[in-house]
Amino acid sequence: MSVAKPPAKDETSARALRLTAFVAEQEGVPTETVRVSGLRRLAGGASRLLWSVDVEVGERALALVLRQDPPGRVLPGGMELEFALLQAARKEGVPVPDVHWCTSDAAVLGAPFFAMERIDGEAIARRLLRDERYAKTRRVLCGELGESLARVQRIDPDPQALASRLARPPEGQTPAEAEVDRVVTGYREFAVEPHPVLDLAERWLRERAPTPARVGFVHGDYRVGNVMFDEAGTRAILDWELAHVGDPVEDLGWLCVRAWRFGNDALAVGGVGTRDELVAAYEGAGGDPVDREALRWWEVAGNFKLALVFITQARAYLDGAHPTVELASLGRRTAEAEDELLRLMEGDP
Repeated sequence: MSVAKPPAKDETSARALRLTAFVAEQEGVPTETVRVSGLRRLAGGASRLLWSVDVEVGERALALVLRQDPPGRVLPGGMELEFALLQAARKEGVPVPDVHWCTSDAAVLGAPFFAMERIDGEAIARRLLRDERYAKTRRVLCGELGESLARVQRIDPDPQALASRLARPPEGQTPAEAEVDRVVTGYREFAVEPHPVLDLAERWLRERAPTPARVGFVHGDYRVGNVMFDEAGTRAILDWELAHVGDPVEDLGWLCVRAWRFGNDALAVGGVGTRDELVAAYEGAGGDPVDREALRWWEVAGNFKLALVFITQARAYLDGAHPTVELASLGRRTAEAEDELLRLMEGDP
């Protein structure tokens, strides 16, 4: 993983001063009662910039992470939507960071951002599966993921703060049909070389697209890599920017995609549990009854989508847009997704 290049000292100091004034305004207190320290960029964050900072407001001390749109790649309303989602998730008992302030004003840090609680824990899935210190976590995580997902999907997608911002299937299409169209469009655009397995998968998916029992809230990227954990279990569910309205089974299928097992393929759920364990925990926590054929369909769709991700990463390398070894190696993993697609379509668990 690349390390974030630290900004110049004067630039960081100026940001800290602007952040101090912003916090004072948000809290309705004099600027001199606010102290900002330790502002620094964090490495990681594929679609957002992350800053760590400590803020004191009078006697109150806050350890925070600032989640920010990258300058030049601002998604209008994106920060406000994610802020509202975390508030809604917390009300449903989902383990998420507490959030504090949100602004679309780029004058403070150069782009829209919001502040959330800084939580101690680990988020690297390979360490979860490898390190002895997480042995207990491996035993409990599958059940916790099922229970948390049931709470996630109780979020009401229709309040004003969410309804106009969450993507939904086009009128007249089921979520499954819309997902196939979306992924196939990208596949046709980026796949220069032939991929007969993906052509077969497209036909398989179109012929079997399920009609959901309920259309509701979907996290959109629910996988082990977006979970913060410690030695006891789940600490927080992260990365809500792909949330949308669709078939809730989509989240279950995406969680079972092979790539998130990191070689521990005997356990389909992120290398830590079985599909049966996941479904039992999910339904036991109030999740809708899971149609197993629909779950299989969404797992196939997830691997198809991941194959497209690998293809686009390979194109970025081959076209010279981002000539990195990482993208080249990820491009080669298209074959892994294709192998998994063949197994799933043949009915091999």
